[in-house]
Formats: sequence, C-alpha cells, structure tokens
Amino acid sequence: MIGEQLVEDMSGEERERAQRVDAILPALREAAEEADRTATFPVSHVRLLREAGLLGLVVPQEFGGLGGTLRDLAAATFAMGTACPSTALAYFFHNTSASRGLLPLDAIAAGLFDDDDVPVVRAFAEKVLTRMAEGVWLANFASESVKTAAANITIATTASKVEGGWILKGEKSFGCATGVADYYLTSAKLAGYDTAEGLATFFVPREAPGVHTRAAWDGLGMRATANNGIRLDDVFVPDDEALTVPGAFTTMLTRSRGSFVGNQLAIAAVYTGCAQQVYDDTLAATTRKTFADTGEPIASSPVHQVLIGEMTRQLRAAYLWLRYQLEIETCEPPIKPKQDVFTQWRLGKGAVTEACFQVALGALKAGGTSAASMSGPAGRALRDLAMGLVMTFPAERGMLEVARIVTDAEANQLFTTAPNGATANALPHNAAEASGAGR
Repeated sequence: MIGEQLVEDMSGEERERAQRVDAILPALREAAEEADRTATFPVSHVRLLREAGLLGLVVPQEFGGLGGTLRDLAAATFAMGTACPSTALAYFFHNTSASRGLLPLDAIAAGLFDDDDVPVVRAFAEKVLTRMAEGVWLANFASESVKTAAANITIATTASKVEGGWILKGEKSFGCATGVADYYLTSAKLAGYDTAEGLATFFVPREAPGVHTRAAWDGLGMRATANNGIRLDDVFVPDDEALTVPGAFTTMLTRSRGSFVGNQLAIAAVYTGCAQQVYDDTLAATTRKTFADTGEPIASSPVHQVLIGEMTRQLRAAYLWLRYQLEIETCEPPIKPKQDVFTQWRLGKGAVTEACFQVALGALKAGGTSAASMSGPAGRALRDLAMGLVMTFPAERGMLEVARIVTDAEANQLFTTAPNGATANALPHNAAEASGAGR
C-alpha cells in the first residue's frame, strides 16, 4: 500500500481501506497533468471516489461509512498526493466535514450540551455523517478574505433568522470543490454575536438560489482544486439544515485531540506525498540517464550527489515531523495534553511544508533546464508545494507562536517562593544584575 510509506504499522482493517485508495490512483495520476494545465477539477473523480466508498472513509460504520480514523485519512491523502495533489487537497477538505459530526456527538456523550440542545445537535451531526457515507461530497467553507490579527480564520458571513430558517450573506474565499461539491458546509456568525460563541454551520446546496461562484482561481499551484470560493446573496437555509445552537462550535472543538478539528495533519500528508513522488521521479531520471563520455549515471556527479543527499534529508525530516504528530494525536491512551499537541502542530506544519518545498527545489536543480517545465514533474511539484508555504500556520507564524508559548511559560517559572533564608545574595552576581534584583 502506498499509504504505508507514511503509516508504517497499518492494521489489517487499515490495509483494506488503503487498498481502496490504491485502486483509484492510476486514474488520478492519468488526469493530473491536464487538470493542472486547465486548472479544472476532474468531475469524474467525484464518481470515482464515491464508488470506492472513500467519501465515507472516516465516517463510523454505524452511519454507513468505512470506519477509518485520522491514520486512514493521513495515509489516503499521502497516497493521493503522489498521484494528483489537487485531488488530494480537495478530498482532504471534504473529509474535514466529518468533524462537524464526530466532535458534536463526542461532546454529547461527554455531557457538554444542555438536554434541550441535544436533539438538535445530534440530528445535525448525524446528518453530516450519513450524507458523507451515502457518497455526498461536502465542501467545507470557512475561510474568508476578511482578516484579523487575532485569528487565522475570521468569519464575516452573517446568518439572520427568518420564518422557517436563516438568510446567509457573505463571501467565502477559500474552499475546494467549488461548483463540484453537492453541498457547501458553510460557517457563518449569528446576528447579535461578536465572539466564536455565535458561529453556526449550514448545509448550502450547490444550486441554491443566491449562491454564486467567484471568478476562477488562477493559482500558482494546486490549480485543479476548484478553489474559486462562493458569494452568498440572501441564501435561504431551512432550520433543519443548520446547527445554530450558540456555543455549539466552540463546545465541539474541546473534544478535538489536537490540531483545530483534529485532522489538519492530513493536509501536510498531501504535501509529503507530492514530495515523495517528485523525489522518486528525480532519482529515477538521474540514475537512468548517463553521461555521454563516461557512461556513468547523472546521479553520480558530485553536484547531483549533494542535491540528492539534501533532498533525502529534507524528505525524511518531513516524515519525522508528520509521523510524530500522527502518533500524539491518535495514540491511546493520550501521552500529551491537548495544548502540547496543538503547540507541536503549529511548529510541525510549517516544518513539513518547508521541507517538502525544498525537496521540489532540489528536483528542479537536479533536472536542469529540462526539468524547468510547467507540466513536468519538478515544475508541477514546485508550484504545488509552494502553496503549502502560505496556508494556515506557515513556518514563520508557527515558530513565532511556539516561541511565545515557550518563553511565556519560562517567564512564569521565574516567579516563585524562595526557600527559607534565601536572599538575593544567593543569586549569581550577573543574574541578580540582569533581573534588576536589589535595585
């Protein structure tokens, strides 16, 4: 199984689910170059994934799904990333929708919702999971062009109550499968709320009146994700297609094991799969081709040895970060508190994407001018992996936030009660001066 390159200790059940993924990879790979050239998501992939049962990969069997976990999702997006990163990314975002079902149900089981709210929350959560298991493609629309310094995602889209439902107004700038997904699972803020307590989730049918596709996204990479975004002009959503219980969103997030809704590392698996493929392509090309005068493989030259060595180092670094994150988010019982897991992810996501980009950069250098093609493996991988550098928690932001967390924690440890009889004179002279002691 391709996914075993990332998840090395698959169980028998995980291998069976991974076989479904491997079976569709040839079709994804065959369509990838044309999809990138035209910046068009291959609609045939929807049927392909649906018939393989993979739209319900992480949906529990009791709701009709395959019963996979984050381990399965990471293995699947990694494997798809080796064939068509755009499809892998769009597929990842479909699967993030499952959190809108799994986490609320977990919160109900933990007794975190009032009795009056439980039926509404349960009905919506089960609808999310049942639809996914039935083969409905859900595009997960949260991000918007509106930005604030306080958060990675700022929701400006509004939901106003009317008889029998809600009216949505706003614009979503990022969300794969625009014009492809059956429903847009859309986040909006309830009127009268200025905090995350007012965040709500709505099923918006693709063809609903007032739903408009934004201009085509001419992306640098990941061009076939149908990442246009949507505009919502007075879109009506019935009450039974919405989860508008105040505080439901923040309550469900408390049940996540780690990164945001608990599946974000699978997006880094997409990039790692892409990096692995361009690494394999480069190694094959440089060992197969030979110098005309010596007959030795191109890969034997000192320059190529350095490039391949560095590519190997970067690729293995990506695996190490990703596997460790997967372990601390899925092991039972948990070995780290949630905040530590989340902190690790903030640092790890950037580390993985930076390492993967360096692999593609090495492939470009190793291939010379012949590799500098928009449609070639190195050129496509370089553009696709550049997109990972600018998504949520880029390396610089991750390092900044982690540094703040670490230094704040250390600073708090500087203030404690002194042992009996201790004085400032007990401090080393330079430490006392540095802290201003005795002034």
